[in-house]
Amino acid sequence: MEFVFEKIFVPEKHSFITRKLPLQSNERIHSHRNYELNYITSGMGRRIVGDNISGFEAGDLVLLGPTLPHCWEVLDKEKGSEPSCIVTHFSENIINSDFFKMPELEEVVELLKEASRGIRFKVKNDDEIRQILEEMANCEGLEYYIGLLKIFNFLVKVENREKLSNPMNPTAVFAKNLEKVNKVYEYVFQNIQEGIKLEEASAVLNMAPSSFCRFFKKKTNVTFMEYVKSVRVGIAAKLLAETDKPITHICFESGYNNLANFNHYFKDSMGKTPSDYRKSFR
Repeated sequence: MEFVFEKIFVPEKHSFITRKLPLQSNERIHSHRNYELNYITSGMGRRIVGDNISGFEAGDLVLLGPTLPHCWEVLDKEKGSEPSCIVTHFSENIINSDFFKMPELEEVVELLKEASRGIRFKVKNDDEIRQILEEMANCEGLEYYIGLLKIFNFLVKVENREKLSNPMNPTAVFAKNLEKVNKVYEYVFQNIQEGIKLEEASAVLNMAPSSFCRFFKKKTNVTFMEYVKSVRVGIAAKLLAETDKPITHICFESGYNNLANFNHYFKDSMGKTPSDYRKSFR
């Protein structure tokens, strides 16, 4: 099975992001640069991490290092609930920051290094970590960062751990494809306001537009324009939640040149109009 590469969108003013997600969003093998902590709130099935294939159920808690291929395939649903998880993504450069050079965080740094193989934490009672993660999915500011430290404090204390995958040395093809996809991601983020052109994006990889579109869809599981749309909506959502800028200004800052189109695509993606979305943060 081929890997799918993802670019995790982390809002401005945040160094990480915690979200409640349907488990189906993890069903295809994928990889990204960020660290990931995945906690299963409901559902059961088969987990793939690197070369490890094993079962999972509610309460499954796994920490993954950057670029480690993984997926959670739902095989059976719990009655009365949709399979879901709480996922935290944080930067692959976190252990290089000055803050993480503090001696008190040595255990955390070692834990993150071990995560290159994927770590499953075997806990008998997961109420504590579940509460921390659920609070993080709904808080902001300093409390948000304190929540991340609480997570690390919990993880380093768990003695019963299982390394899931054998050490991985990505093949040249895997590494080359990952580099290509990331070049496209960088082009989109750098040019989202000025305008994205298929010909320019194709030129980044020295491909014809038709070949580029096939390559991008195959490696990311979305079309190039679907990805551009998701980035625009993500930027708009961030500005609506974190600033008081007029919606017309946000429309143009997120790459749209028509307010009607902006309203249509935002509501189609987020289920709310831009103004209603902003009200939910007030």
